[in-house]
Amino acid sequence: MSGLISALLHATNYKTPFLRTLIPSIGLAFGLQAATAIPSIIGQTERYYDLSGSLTYISCTALSLYLPTLRARYAATFTATQPAWPSLLASFSSKAGVDAWNWRQVVLSAAVTFWAARLGTFLFSRITAENGKDSRFDSIRISPPKFFVAFVAQATWVSLCLLPVLAVNSIPATALAALPMVTLVDALGLLLYVGGITFEATADRQKSQWMKEKTEKKHSEDFLTRGLWSKSRHPNYFGESTLWTGIATTAAGVMMSNIGQASMGFSGSAGGRIAALAMAGVSPAFVSFLLLKVSGVPMSEKKYDKRYGDRKDYQKWKEETPMFIPKF
Repeated sequence: MSGLISALLHATNYKTPFLRTLIPSIGLAFGLQAATAIPSIIGQTERYYDLSGSLTYISCTALSLYLPTLRARYAATFTATQPAWPSLLASFSSKAGVDAWNWRQVVLSAAVTFWAARLGTFLFSRITAENGKDSRFDSIRISPPKFFVAFVAQATWVSLCLLPVLAVNSIPATALAALPMVTLVDALGLLLYVGGITFEATADRQKSQWMKEKTEKKHSEDFLTRGLWSKSRHPNYFGESTLWTGIATTAAGVMMSNIGQASMGFSGSAGGRIAALAMAGVSPAFVSFLLLKVSGVPMSEKKYDKRYGDRKDYQKWKEETPMFIPKF
């Protein structure tokens, strides 16, 4: 095992820190999804699909944080001393050095981890309560090629969404220490994240409570129109799009700085900064595309239109409630 890890680290020891972090992290995403796909296809079950996605997010984020230290420790295998593992507390010091991360790396990684753990746990609990079945997979689970493509798509989703976080984590913490301790862009991004994940979690909790009360015969409503669901027909999806916009905003501030440009191997010119902005923006853009055009809003709207499209109360709710961006 030690020899395999050493070989992989050597094979991915690219010239720039960015590629040295990006390639192994994306490779891990596809590897973990392939490993989950095989037993899922054999058992024709989607029970662990969403959970594996969350674990892939967490694993790739952790790898991107620890890769520089892993490389340094393997390089020093035959020396008297090895580099220490980074100190979490020291990462929030303005004088953080070689044995610490930059606070932005810690906070962005924690933001992804918290989101993935919350959503993965929520979705796994829901599918377990529904006997391991998800209507999205009704026509997919019986076809091995189509089912495998779903796992490849999930690995692609993880890779694109994590791109700005992987980029920030690839920059040496000693270089990031030269940035101002906190910038306006940092604050804006973190506020968007907190607002987004609060919105998503609250919407999920309200719907879970509504479904529980429906099971207990406390109401006979066919669709939820209370709470945040009276402000948007898909408040959970709006929250998810917003939180990824927040992560990308904070990351973009780092990636477009002179330090970020130099560390990632960009020129620092207008072209380099536009490239960095595009790399950060692909994360919320891809999330929003999936939610608005592929598996989120369209599937939900189609299902409810089919069930209740001829009802006046449903039509009234659709007319008065925005599809995505909430009314306040």
